[in-house]
Amino acid sequence: MNVFLWILQSLLAAGMLAAGGGKLAQSYEKTAESMAWAKSFTAGQVKAIGALEVLAALGLVLPAATGIATVLTPLAAVGVALIMLGAVVTHARRSEWSNVGINVVLLAVAVVIAWGRFGPYAW
Repeated sequence: MNVFLWILQSLLAAGMLAAGGGKLAQSYEKTAESMAWAKSFTAGQVKAIGALEVLAALGLVLPAATGIATVLTPLAAVGVALIMLGAVVTHARRSEWSNVGINVVLLAVAVVIAWGRFGPYAW
């Protein structure tokens, strides 16, 4: 199960890093062009979401990999779950149902990681 959790952590971290990094690297206008939901938020809010996604990605892997403050890994998973809850609400309000499905899957992965790392498979 530990290997399974590591795989989930790595995949979720890669996805969050890509998503957050894209929001941070692109201008607000370009992000809003490719992601319609971003028009509902200010440039600062979109950048903050991107920064939180990058921090979550780092938190999913680095504490566990280094053995330093390993409690941050399940906390990062909880953070991802909260981000995904917000994303589900945002996309549902905009009737972007395909995005809701993706967010629900990512939410479920984050919950499994948090459960495993807080519970029976903690370090």
